[in-house]
Amino acid sequence: MKAVYLQKKAGAGSLVAGEIPRPSPKPDEVLVKVYATAVMPTELSWEPTFQKPTGEARPFPIVLSHEFSGVIESIGVKVEKFKPGDEVYGVNDWFSNGAQAEYCVVAPNALAPKPKSLRHTEAAVVPISALTAWQALIEKGKLERKQRVLIHGGSGGVGTFAVQIGRWRGAYVIATASAQNMEFVRALGADQVIDYRAAKFEDLICDVSLVLDGVGGETLERSWNVLEPDGKLITIVGETTKQPLSQRSRDAFMLVRIDGAQLAQIGAMIDGGELRVFLEAVYPLEDAREAYARAEQGKMRGKIALSVLDETIISEPKNPEIEEIGER
Repeated sequence: MKAVYLQKKAGAGSLVAGEIPRPSPKPDEVLVKVYATAVMPTELSWEPTFQKPTGEARPFPIVLSHEFSGVIESIGVKVEKFKPGDEVYGVNDWFSNGAQAEYCVVAPNALAPKPKSLRHTEAAVVPISALTAWQALIEKGKLERKQRVLIHGGSGGVGTFAVQIGRWRGAYVIATASAQNMEFVRALGADQVIDYRAAKFEDLICDVSLVLDGVGGETLERSWNVLEPDGKLITIVGETTKQPLSQRSRDAFMLVRIDGAQLAQIGAMIDGGELRVFLEAVYPLEDAREAYARAEQGKMRGKIALSVLDETIISEPKNPEIEEIGER
């Protein structure tokens, strides 16, 4: 099968396109024909990308990108929930080869029906970001109506979902963004948007019930100052050698959990018009290196998708509401 992969431990600039063996599903796995996947540069620093759970090095070639949208090709003998031909989206195991390929294998509990209102390229950028926002705000943060929530990076992959989920929950949503994205984030449902270059957020707000940090570093450490006495802080950015974190900030780190049932709920909210999905750009699979270079520049609205199958020859409905807000 065609794929884009790494032949050595290196950055995205070392990705190559070629042919690798097609995977086979185990009895409790599903084989998915991948239509689209998403670009996540931070994956190159994750331990599971290059290591097995035992700590041993994973064999090459290594295929990146674990969230995807596609069609079930075949199922293992123990799989009952799905059948060949089903359109699905989901996330496969961090320690396995990902979805920058024609096929990938995945556990059925990490899958959900693809939202009907989305193209595959749109659905592919949803799973990790939406699950992260949902689990941070609803599960761990226990966000309630009328509480004040601060979301750093409101126009990013996680931020766009977090702002919308906060609004849906009935919270007062405050978000940080660049000046060029302030109106965009307001259109998502933020009650207050702060240009992080023009002012320090801690000089403008206080008594926040929950902070969701997607920036890390100094921004994370400063965020403790705006919390109310019983407020919570959740960060999705790990510690780096450039910016050592306090112990309380390290303790605030959250790692997303793959959950097909939550993906099904998120998909229903998308089809019901309660959540919108945003693509910064779509690149063909063979242009993966260019896609990573664009993603590493930052300043995006949503995420970047890789199209494994040319969607111009696939008949799918478009979501005009998504396109409309992207042009505002």
